[in-house]
Amino acid sequence: MTGDCTVEVQFHVPPVALRPFFTTFYLTTLTVAKGRRVTDRLQPEWANLRLFDGDFPDSDIAGEAPMADLPAIFTGPTSRAVRFATGTTRIWGIGLLPLGWARFVDAAAGDFADKQADPLAAPVLSPFVPLIKGLFGAHPDAAAELARIEDHFERRLGEPGPDEPRIAAIHAALVDPANASVAALGEAAGVAPHTLERLCNRYFGFTPRLLLRRQRFMRSLAQYMLDPTSLWIDAIDGQYHDQAQFVRDFHRFMGMSPTDYAAMPKPVLSEVMRARHQAAGAAVQALHLPTAGQATSVDH
Repeated sequence: MTGDCTVEVQFHVPPVALRPFFTTFYLTTLTVAKGRRVTDRLQPEWANLRLFDGDFPDSDIAGEAPMADLPAIFTGPTSRAVRFATGTTRIWGIGLLPLGWARFVDAAAGDFADKQADPLAAPVLSPFVPLIKGLFGAHPDAAAELARIEDHFERRLGEPGPDEPRIAAIHAALVDPANASVAALGEAAGVAPHTLERLCNRYFGFTPRLLLRRQRFMRSLAQYMLDPTSLWIDAIDGQYHDQAQFVRDFHRFMGMSPTDYAAMPKPVLSEVMRARHQAAGAAVQALHLPTAGQATSVDH
């Protein structure tokens, strides 16, 4: 319970066949005081499809048109915070890893970077329409809804694409803190520089340099969010040269200073991050390994 909002989270690691393609399938149930809405910010992450049963949230990314009154929102990979506001609702989230993008989205991730879309209106997202229209029944049933999500993607698995081994290698190298430069990233992944640029734009959404910068920042933010009683200086990743560099990154990725963020209420994300860390071993999507953990679900 946080102020006027109760947050319940269930994270489900996908079945083995789907595990390389998704972070988790997660259900967030928000109960908000009558006539009120809660506001929070999603941190930079991989692509997501979110489906709503109840109040439809409104959300926006800096510089982009806001999304509202939609039963589902598709968000590409992000390097900026996504602000959202909602009343009482149930939200199923489906987090696509870069391999998931390769298998289930027939478009360049760079075309959706830091953007949101109405999946019922975007032709390239039309394969998601049957899931969006058929997920919720007359009454909430988390087990049945999860089964529908798993069935939808298992039926769409198809055959591996030729880029998938290199995508997996790049992703594994990206989440390894030892790879602090683009050259190190390419060497660890065994991918030539021009190929690395092309594959990152196509499946990861950003340049290799920005992806590394995002990883460094998200390691720091996740560390702080798991222990908000600590000081920022204790959470700053070792790849930062100094605190000023971290503050610049904070403005770049979150649109505010660390001090302002620390003082801001986080009625939803604080609970979601704790639950994600316990269920999947990573507090934020961007830090998920290419293959998810072994937990099945967790309730909070």
